[in-house]
Amino acid sequence: MDKLFNSAHLVNLIAKWRLHLLAIIIISAVLAMIFSGPSFITPKYESHAIAYPANVEPYSDESETEQMLQILNSQDIIDSMVKHFDLPVHYEINPEYKYYKTALYDTYHEHVTISKTPYESVRIEVSDKSPDTASMMVSALLKYYDKKIAGLHKSKSIEVIRMYELQLAKKRIGLDSLKLVLYKLGTEEGLLEYESQSQEIMKGYLGTVDGNNNSRINTKEVDRLRKNMEKGSGQLIEIVQMIEFEAASYVEVKLDYEMAQRFYDSNLTYSNIVSPPYPSDKKSYPIRWLIVALFTMATFIMSLLVIFFIETSKKKTS
Repeated sequence: MDKLFNSAHLVNLIAKWRLHLLAIIIISAVLAMIFSGPSFITPKYESHAIAYPANVEPYSDESETEQMLQILNSQDIIDSMVKHFDLPVHYEINPEYKYYKTALYDTYHEHVTISKTPYESVRIEVSDKSPDTASMMVSALLKYYDKKIAGLHKSKSIEVIRMYELQLAKKRIGLDSLKLVLYKLGTEEGLLEYESQSQEIMKGYLGTVDGNNNSRINTKEVDRLRKNMEKGSGQLIEIVQMIEFEAASYVEVKLDYEMAQRFYDSNLTYSNIVSPPYPSDKKSYPIRWLIVALFTMATFIMSLLVIFFIETSKKKTS
């Protein structure tokens, strides 16, 4: 074997068998070109897109990009792609085959590659015998990704909306109860507003309602109001403060509710596409020149080995 790779001996072998080697090389190159053609190997076209996640929040320790990878590879998106493009027919997989689903999903993953780039974006790459189908599949993946995220967000949003609705209903009941107490204080006790009524009682009690004419003061009414104020002023102040607090709290919850409602009603997209897909006009597989070169080189090396063994056998028999 060492003798075979001796440069002088190798050159002598090639010179001696040059016509045979030349014929073998030509034949192997022609055969490689024929068998790598579209009649034997279906050409495939590649389409890809590069996108960044948007309007999403990461779960646990994963990043938005990792979340996007997980969702794009989720089973329901794959099943949506299978159904939309009728992939069993497209990939020519017999539904009666014993391992039909395994073959279908393996073929899908052979044609669809989703990976993370060094720049925290996601690259979606699809190869197919049809350049248009490859491009449409990339676009469909992005569409189903948006649909999946929207569904997840809306399902959580509706839970938040129901929570706020329940909270608002409870706060409304509480406010109505407080207002009823305030109404009773006003109609039954004549207590409406603590500060202004206190001032009026004091003026009436001191006889200074209009500054110089105390004969017009309803002393009996002033005295009755004073007694009611002494008895119910604490409750009046407490009820008014509670109403103010509950009203402010109600407004805050209502603002949060309206925000959740707007988010639920919105039609957001969840990816920023920096490189959209397009139908390729050049096949990505097979690379015929590479196949021809490798096959021809392998055939040449094998031919040299065969020639070496032929020459060795001749020397042993002679």
